Amino acid sequence: MSGAIEGPDGALRCPWALSTEDYVAYHDEEWGRPVHGDDALYERLSLEAFQSGLSWITILRRREGFRAAFADFKIASVAGFTDADEERLLGDTGIIRNRAKIAATVANARVLAGWAPGELDELIWSHAPASRPAPRTLADVPAVTDESTALSKALKKKGLRFVGPTTAYALMQACGLVDDHLAQCVARGR
Repeated sequence: MSGAIEGPDGALRCPWALSTEDYVAYHDEEWGRPVHGDDALYERLSLEAFQSGLSWITILRRREGFRAAFADFKIASVAGFTDADEERLLGDTGIIRNRAKIAATVANARVLAGWAPGELDELIWSHAPASRPAPRTLADVPAVTDESTALSKALKKKGLRFVGPTTAYALMQACGLVDDHLAQCVARGR
């Protein structure tokens, strides 16, 4: 597997980030940076669930459509969605129209609406692992860890859906619980 690769600007980056300008911006400005707040984490959790089985670029390019369709991922608003809203979402070409994922996103909001403010943030961040050596190549980056498995179990125990260990680890990467930028990557440690 490859290590960091030089991008068009001469900076070394994780290889996955160089296939499109959308990826470069996401990699450099968002991925691996700490995210806090229940609504922000609910958005990331929902998008990671929608990504399951698809490429991330598919989700990234539709993120604004997802935000419009899901009331900017405000937990209280999505928790109030009705069956008619779910049917509307199934016809929305700005998102991934997967019945199970749409239903899980709404059901998760209903569960989270009953939590205390900050509870989702606290639960997710309580599973941040101790620091570990920077990965040197993509082969050093796991898809699942003990911490992501524990986070998945904790979220499922609380009633959340579409939160398997791989999705939980992708969430941990995206939200900065782990820094999986490669050792020589320009975005490492930002």
